[in-house]
Amino acid sequence: MTIVRSQALAWQFLLDAASEPYRRGGRFAWHHARGKLARDPVFRHLVSSGLIAPYSRVLDIGCGRGLLTGLVHAAGVTAERGRWPLGWAEPPSGAQVTGIELAPREVERARSAHGDAARFVCGDMRTTDFPAADSVVILDALHYISVADQDAVLARARAALPVGGRLVLRVGDAASRLGYAFSLWVDRAIAAARGQRHAKLVGRTLDQWQARLASLGFDVASQPMHRGTPFANVLLVATVGRGPGGAARAK
Repeated sequence: MTIVRSQALAWQFLLDAASEPYRRGGRFAWHHARGKLARDPVFRHLVSSGLIAPYSRVLDIGCGRGLLTGLVHAAGVTAERGRWPLGWAEPPSGAQVTGIELAPREVERARSAHGDAARFVCGDMRTTDFPAADSVVILDALHYISVADQDAVLARARAALPVGGRLVLRVGDAASRLGYAFSLWVDRAIAAARGQRHAKLVGRTLDQWQARLASLGFDVASQPMHRGTPFANVLLVATVGRGPGGAARAK
């Protein structure tokens, strides 16, 4: 694999390839996909830091229109074309994504864009079966359900992972009042646009999220993931521990 030196140039190649499938849905769909991928720092971080391993099984919960699928596939294409940059982790070439999404329209858009490149399931994360996975990704989705349901989803995600498997979770930190309040305002507007005007949004502090994940047998690391935005988003990378606690909870 040829390596290029410019990370900025490589990211542009990657954006082009990841957003290209959405042209099938028209210019608006393409602009939406490209804009979201370009502006949200989590997408670049996912591929540049190696959080999705090559040839791994990925479960994307709350997948929307399949942006992560497009990014993973584009990473393989970018690497094959010799445009993978120095300083980035190994590309997630060959990773297979299963997406779960509640909104039927978003599932249709994902399937239209990606065809057979991934499997998209229209279903509720609270009741849909989770297939076995090496990585589970949940970005900005859990606060739409109750604390009890959040705990149940996290436990089922843990059960889907092997020892050493990884849960990548982005949440809002309720302890960061201003940024979190702005996040809630935006999410309420999104829920209203989807016909969920009275949806109750439920958050936790970063300490509470970390404690819950640790109780499930995860080793947890966190870092801010809101660069360039007014939000209070934090990325939690939770790895199934190899110690007695993690092994016990794997059963």
